[in-house]
Amino acid sequence: MPRFSFIPRESKFFDMFEKASGNVLHTARLLQEMLEHYDDLENRVNAIVEREHEGDFITHTIIEQLNTTFITPFDREDIARLTSAMDDVVDRLEGAADAMVVYRIVEPTPEARRLSSIIVTSAEVLNMAMPLLRERSQMKRILEHCIEINRLENEADRVHRAALIGVFAEPKDAMDTLKWRDIYELLESATDRCEDVADALQALVMKHT
Repeated sequence: MPRFSFIPRESKFFDMFEKASGNVLHTARLLQEMLEHYDDLENRVNAIVEREHEGDFITHTIIEQLNTTFITPFDREDIARLTSAMDDVVDRLEGAADAMVVYRIVEPTPEARRLSSIIVTSAEVLNMAMPLLRERSQMKRILEHCIEINRLENEADRVHRAALIGVFAEPKDAMDTLKWRDIYELLESATDRCEDVADALQALVMKHT
């Protein structure tokens, strides 16, 4: 007997997933622009903080919908996991931007810029994957994007490791060394959280295809 499966038509959840992933991409691009131009820092950081607040609002809205919707397109815990992972990416990006100002960083390093570029690419891939949740027939295509995000996270690990080696190899100032260690870890953590989003998407694909 053929297996019968369908995805309930609750378009509001898919709309919000895409809004959340779009917010991740918007925030990543703002951080990249900040590191590339590195001027008007207070206003640039404020714009990123606004994106973080928007992410919190989207997350709250999705959780509220979970509590008021009888039939959801996916298991509630899977929706919560996906939503939380996207929110975590934005939190790390906001943390990195804020640290640059709090630590009075004079100029971003090439490694910081490279990590921000990897984050933007990861966010772009997530945005390509997210609409594929709407149709069961398209969901397996998400796996290709998950593989790419994993590759990008591995690349970020290599950049992060090389950056730390450089920082500690010839430390000119102990405080600067600690500052950059924190900033690199926040940036690398953002790529880890992108991979968490990919893992959540992969779990959905495995359950529903």
